[in-house]
Amino acid sequence: MSNIIKVGMADLNVALAPDRLRTSGLGSCVGLTLFDPTSKVAGLAHVMLPSSELSKQGELNEAKYADTAIPLLIQKMKELGANTRKLQSKMAGGAQMFVFQSTNDSMRIGPRNVEACKEMLQKFNIPLLAEDTGGNCGRTIEFITESGLLNIRTVNQGVKEV
Repeated sequence: MSNIIKVGMADLNVALAPDRLRTSGLGSCVGLTLFDPTSKVAGLAHVMLPSSELSKQGELNEAKYADTAIPLLIQKMKELGANTRKLQSKMAGGAQMFVFQSTNDSMRIGPRNVEACKEMLQKFNIPLLAEDTGGNCGRTIEFITESGLLNIRTVNQGVKEV
């Protein structure tokens, strides 16, 4: 019997098969999964913003930013027995939820989140196997640790597996 481990906004968690990881409310946020297919250790981060340099409050929530969430997720997966050399990634989200007249970069949070996640994956030499990013619809994702499949439910577009 598998448990569903929910991951909130600006949060992350890890799971061992047969448990599943789920996050919802992915608009401009990116749901980034990491998976070691040998040990069946999986991790999911719900990344809200590209860089911790955007942090304004005193205490930093590392799970909120691409540049701090991904290293933290890798560390937590190592503690569960993941081999970091075998990690692979899938991601979804990064939508442009609102149409802005300006081309101001600060309004492109979704695309910037996707770019920042990809930069971190490259830094750690983790291959990105699949992505469902961009567009203007919200998504809910569920990672199945037994198979390594990512179920993506998109508003008004049904479910797809990558």
